[in-house]
Amino acid sequence: MVKVWKRPNASTKIGAWGQLPKPLKEVQRLNYTISICDDEDSQAEYTRALVEQWAKSRDYLVEITAFPSAESFLFHYEENKNTDILLLDIEMNQMNGVDLAKEIRRENKEVQIVFITGYMEYIAAGYDVEALHYLLKPVMAEKLFPVLDRAAQRLQRRESCLLITQGDQVARVPLHEIRSMEVRQNYVTIHAGEDYTVKRTLSDIEKDLDESFFRTGRSFIVNLRYVRKITKTEVFLKEGGTVPLSRGLYHSINQAVIRYF
Repeated sequence: MVKVWKRPNASTKIGAWGQLPKPLKEVQRLNYTISICDDEDSQAEYTRALVEQWAKSRDYLVEITAFPSAESFLFHYEENKNTDILLLDIEMNQMNGVDLAKEIRRENKEVQIVFITGYMEYIAAGYDVEALHYLLKPVMAEKLFPVLDRAAQRLQRRESCLLITQGDQVARVPLHEIRSMEVRQNYVTIHAGEDYTVKRTLSDIEKDLDESFFRTGRSFIVNLRYVRKITKTEVFLKEGGTVPLSRGLYHSINQAVIRYF
């Protein structure tokens, strides 16, 4: 089932979004909140129709909100940061889509950003803001649906955690917060929001991870989402630091990055 917030007229003042839709008669769990940001009314309505088709075909309950500018989205976002997926045009008046994505990424690494635009030259900018994908207009269902599927899969993985036992305490560490892991003598140190050291083998922990992780050698695992640069011998992380890369794994890790992103 699809719940839709209708896009206001383009002349509507920022924040004047009208009344919320009437509650659904039956109680269902909202799967995803999806925002469309595009200054072309016709394009935004077309994209919304495709998203409705996708949600219906997957039996998802979604909430769709359309915004005619980056500024209107930010106005809404300051009060409500529940957007799961953002379908974002790049060329807009005043603030463009790339600058909006940078603003979002300052505090939110989890929203899945998909650029939808008619300009090829912005593809590199998409990597800088960890965009999930880059689609050229006109967007077709056969191109958009697989991207939305990937976004949904990532959002589902976000809920996965690694259980870490330290003495009589158990910590739940979300997988998306883990940057890397390394073996130190008979212990494994997990680098996340804080460091955790546990007496487990790296191979044992590896079984609890997903495809966003890559083992760079006997003693190290890295989370691909934090990779900034890869050389023949090292993996550079976005927030600083490096992880050694074993000989012969350069091609494999590059392929893993391509598959993940």
